[in-house]
Parts: sequence; structure tokens; C-alpha cells
Amino acid sequence: MQLEKRKKITLVLLISISVLAISMTFYFYQVFFSPNTLVESDQPYMLKIPTNSVFKNVADKLYNDKVINDALSFGFVSKVLGYQEAVKPGLYKIDPKMNNLQLVRMLRSGAQVPVKVTFNNVRTKEDLAEKITANLEVTEEQFLGLIQDSVYIRKFDFEEETIMSMFIPNTYEFWWNTSPEALFDRMYKEYQAFWTEERKQKAQALGLSQKEVSTLASIVQAESQKADERPKIAGVYLNRLKIGMALQADPTLVYATGDFTLKRILNIHKEIDSPYNTYKNTGLPPGPINLPDINSLNAVLNAEKHNYMYFCAKEDFSGYHAFAVTYNEHLTNARRYQAALNSAKIF
Repeated sequence: MQLEKRKKITLVLLISISVLAISMTFYFYQVFFSPNTLVESDQPYMLKIPTNSVFKNVADKLYNDKVINDALSFGFVSKVLGYQEAVKPGLYKIDPKMNNLQLVRMLRSGAQVPVKVTFNNVRTKEDLAEKITANLEVTEEQFLGLIQDSVYIRKFDFEEETIMSMFIPNTYEFWWNTSPEALFDRMYKEYQAFWTEERKQKAQALGLSQKEVSTLASIVQAESQKADERPKIAGVYLNRLKIGMALQADPTLVYATGDFTLKRILNIHKEIDSPYNTYKNTGLPPGPINLPDINSLNAVLNAEKHNYMYFCAKEDFSGYHAFAVTYNEHLTNARRYQAALNSAKIF
């Protein structure tokens, strides 16, 4: 009897242990392999993990935004795989119905997705700060703190007046959590990549430094929205520089006033006491008056060779300009344009 009873107890224990083992196996399978992200969605979620975040920040964000269905199982798998002590900042794409194993492995590996950074049509450092940091963790204030730091920018061989020319307008890929310093380092590498030996030689042939090319390109860009006309305008300014004639570029006066809504330059503006007043000062201003794009930079480097010394807007309001060799020719063109303005009652 005793033997029979022991067998029954042993059998019950074995069955209980088997059931428990099967249940635990099923539970662990569910915890690791069952879908736990965006279970009712078909759209991915972009998770931003700021620098210095801890695991609780990540878990709370995912749960509060209803990205994960079961916070407890996510925490368990994170603990088992060592992610709770190895949180990496960045931007992560979380797809619908990922399981905890996939999610934690991705976050633990730091497999973030890059962001696109695009900046163009920039006038000031503040404009640049707003556009270049729009998709990054870096704040406008952090960026401005560096670009306005004369000691810091000296490491790139730029001054406060010329630092803007280090930023070549384009679209770039960055990690979302790129630091302010890494952002500057990357932009300097892009600047060096742009200035190939061929471009350096073209600048040298014009008698200009790389920074001077940027400064002149910014003026050319401000003068015309027509990309195909910019090389001809660049040629005019180069002709003036060669003979020591003042550039007399209206956009530099707009920059000097700081009033970018200014539509018409008057004689009073030509008396402004500023190094950017190219009516009173010969040569190029201290630095660019905007952020010249690649087209404008190339327009200077590939400037047209001609004898034109003057240009003014065409009377057909096409956005193109009429060019002249002599001042008398220029006055004739200017009168045509003024007459057209008067007829149209624009001013």
C-alpha cells in the first residue's frame, strides 16, 4: 500500500512539474516572442531617446505613448538582456508588432535611424541655427553658443565674420543625437570636401581666397534669383575688384541696415557707416551677407569673362538684368527700368 501511495504521489509531482515547465516555457515564449509593440497599429513609431536618459525614461515613454502593450514583459526582457544598464540615446524606428526580443536587441545595439538635415535660403546665424537644428537634439541656443564663440571657431580657421562660409547648403544625414561639437566637425569636413583642388585652383586664378569666394558668392546670390545669370554678375564684380572700383552692391547695404524687408536703396542708405557698405568702401566686405549655395559658389569660380562693369534690373520685370560696359549705357538701362516702375506704379 505504501509503495502504491508513493507511486501516485511521484506521478502527481511529475505531472505537476511537467505542467509547470510547460506553462513556464509558454510564458517565456510569450514574453520574448509575442508581438508587444503597436499591436493595434500599422504605422511605425519614431522613438527619441535623449542623451543621459535612463531605462525608466525609455519604458515610461513607450508605455505612455501606447507603443508597448505589456510594460512588465518589456522590462523583464530588458533586464535579462542587460539593456536596463545600457541605454543608448538616439532616434529609433519601432515597427508594428515587434516582439520584446527584437525591440530590446535593437535598442541595446544602438541601431538608430539617421535624420536628414537641410538648410538653404539662410541670411543670418540665427536663421542657420533654426534650420540646421530643426531635426536634431542640438538646440538653437547650443548651436549659436558655438558659432558665436570666437575662440571655438578659430580651431576651424574662421572668424566671426567668415564662419558662415564653413556651412555649405545641402542635405546631409546625421544621427539625431549628434552633439553640437560633432555637428561643427562634420560641417568642417563637408567644407573641406567641397573645396577640391580644382576649386582651390580656380579661386587662386581669380586672386581670391576660399572665404572671399564665399563672400562674393553671397552678394551674387542676393543680386539674382536666376541661377543661369549669376556667372555674368560675378564677372561684373570681379571686373570692379580688378580695377579697385567700389562694388556698390545694394544687398550689402540691406545687410548693413539689418532691415531685410528693405526693397529699395536710397541715398541715405549709402551713407551708412559700416564695413559692409560697399559704396563707401572698396574691396569685399568682411564676410558673407548670407549663406551662398553651391550654385552661387560655382558661379563665382566659373564667372563669365566679359567687359561689363554695370547692371540693373530689366524693365520687363523678368528677374534678369541688363548689362552695360559704360556708365552712360548703364544710365540708359536704369532709366528704362525706372520708367517701367513708374508706369506699373510699383513704387
